[in-house]
Amino acid sequence: MKEIKEFIELLAKESGNIIKKYYRTNVSIETKSDASPVTIADKETEEKIRELIMKHFPEHGILGEEFEEHNPNAEYKWIIDPIDGTKSFITGIPLFTTLIALTYRNEPIWGAIHQPILNELMIGNNQTTTFNGNIVKVRNLTNLEECTLLSTDMNNFKIYHNIEKFLKLTEKVKIYRTWGDGYGYLLLSAGYADIMIDPIMNIWDVMAVIPVVRGACGIITDYYGNTETNWENVIACNNKELLHEIVKILHR
Repeated sequence: MKEIKEFIELLAKESGNIIKKYYRTNVSIETKSDASPVTIADKETEEKIRELIMKHFPEHGILGEEFEEHNPNAEYKWIIDPIDGTKSFITGIPLFTTLIALTYRNEPIWGAIHQPILNELMIGNNQTTTFNGNIVKVRNLTNLEECTLLSTDMNNFKIYHNIEKFLKLTEKVKIYRTWGDGYGYLLLSAGYADIMIDPIMNIWDVMAVIPVVRGACGIITDYYGNTETNWENVIACNNKELLHEIVKILHR
């Protein structure tokens, strides 16, 4: 476990150096087939992480957002989102993160959320989560009216779910903000927010945040409150009482 954690710290350091080099510079922006943006920083960051994994763990598999899967039948597989929140990155907002997960037989066992500009690194293994080396836990609010709710993009609720029901949820909470992508799960796990919801996710968006949220004693499910799921959407929150209220409002 110590070896894996130290290796994740190495991946965060090396990938962060690349991201810092390009942050708030005039990088060219490409548009992928799904209409999402990508930059040279995304590609070079993933290439560096892949290079290090292949050097230290050549038998492991790798699945990243920007390049083809490597060794897909491996029991241990690293899942990478080099810049989760590229829209924030290209507009100079330091709320993007690098997401790094290690799975065993498709179950996430380690996860990291790294914000290189703010020098914030959160690592979880389903039992414990650390934030810059200190153990953190979610805060235990159970009253929805006292909670802070985060999401990534309001438009996604229009496209993939019922926007009116989500708006009902935003009216119930104390604070609603779109401090989303991987950074929202960092804020939740560190005790600065209480609910994070994403109505649409890719595998590289979610695998890293699962061990982080669970290690901080939080709950993470799909949009319907299920834990046995394909993780195409996510609700993360502090406790079962909140989860029950959230699901009831979203699907009433």
